[in-house]
Amino acid sequence: MTKARIAVFSSKSYDRHSMDAANEKYGFELDYYKTQLTASTAKLVEGYDAISCFVNDIVDTAVLEQLDKSGIKMIALRCAGFNNVDLEEAKRRGFVVSRVPGYSPESVAEHAVAMMLCLNRKLHKAYSRIREHNFNLEGLLGFNLGSKTVGVIGTGKIGLATMKALSGFGCKLLCHDPYVNPEAEKLGTYVDLDTLYAQSDIITLHCPLTEDSHHLINRDAFNKMKEGVMLINTSRGALVNASDAIESLKSGRLGYLGLDVYELEGDLFFRDLSGQVIHDDVFGLLLSYPNVLVTGHQGYFTDLALSQIADTTLGNIKAYQKGEKTGNEIY
Repeated sequence: MTKARIAVFSSKSYDRHSMDAANEKYGFELDYYKTQLTASTAKLVEGYDAISCFVNDIVDTAVLEQLDKSGIKMIALRCAGFNNVDLEEAKRRGFVVSRVPGYSPESVAEHAVAMMLCLNRKLHKAYSRIREHNFNLEGLLGFNLGSKTVGVIGTGKIGLATMKALSGFGCKLLCHDPYVNPEAEKLGTYVDLDTLYAQSDIITLHCPLTEDSHHLINRDAFNKMKEGVMLINTSRGALVNASDAIESLKSGRLGYLGLDVYELEGDLFFRDLSGQVIHDDVFGLLLSYPNVLVTGHQGYFTDLALSQIADTTLGNIKAYQKGEKTGNEIY
C-alpha cells in the first residue's frame, strides 16, 4: 500500500522532530515546508493526499480552490483555533477540516501565569539591570499575587487550568463564559463582563475568536476597568484592540499588558526579523512601553504540548483515511 503523502506547512525544526516521532506509528510520508500556506504557495500541494497547517496559514477561497484542483480534501490543523480557514467555502467544497482541541491546556495556562508574575515583579527589567551590574531596586516594586482579584474570560480547558493555577496563589477568581463549566464554578464566581471589568485587578483572556469576541477588549471595556489593571492575552490577538490598548497605557488605566498573541502577528511571529525594520507602527509602539511584555505565540510551546499536537494531527489524518470520525472535525 502506497504511503499517504502529507505536506506540512509553517514547519520549524521542532515541528519536524515532534511530527517524525509521532509518525513512527502512522507511517506517513511527511514533507516539511517552512513557508506559510497562502494563495501564492498553494501550488506546492500538488501530489499530496492531505495538508497540515498552523495558526497563521491562510486557508481562504483561493487556497481551497487550489487544494480542490489537486484532489486534496483533508486539512489537518495543528492548533485549536480555526479562524484562519474559510469554513463556509471549505464545507461547500466538501473538505474535512480537523483541529487539535485538547493539547496540554496547562502549557498555555502556565505561560499566562508566568506573564503575570514577570510583569508584576518586573523580572524582565531586573534581568537587564543585573546584567549591567545595577542592583538598585528602585522601580521594581511588585504586589502579592494572592491578594488580588483575577478575572478569567473563557472557562474552557485552558481557562480552567489557569484558574486552578491561580487558586494555588490564593487569588479571588471571577469568571465569564456563555457556557458555565461546573469545574470552574467550584473555583470562582461567574459574573457578567461589566462586573468582571470593574472588580478585577488582573484580567486574562482564554476565549475563542468569533464575530462576537472580535475586539472584545476595546476602549469601552478599558473604561470599565480598574485604574492600573493588568491584562494578559494568550488566546487570540484580535480579542484586543491594540490601538485602544495603547491609549489606555498612555492614560494609566492599563497598568500592565502581557501579549503572547497579536492581531497582525501573521507578518511577525515564528520568524527571525532581527535584521529587519518592522513596519507595524502600533506593534512598535507597544514594544516601547516598559510595562508591556510581548512573547511570540510561545504559550503552547512545551515538549508535552508539541508531542500531543503531532500525535493528534496525524491521528486525525489516519481517521480520515479510514473514513472514521475523531470528534476533532470542525463541522
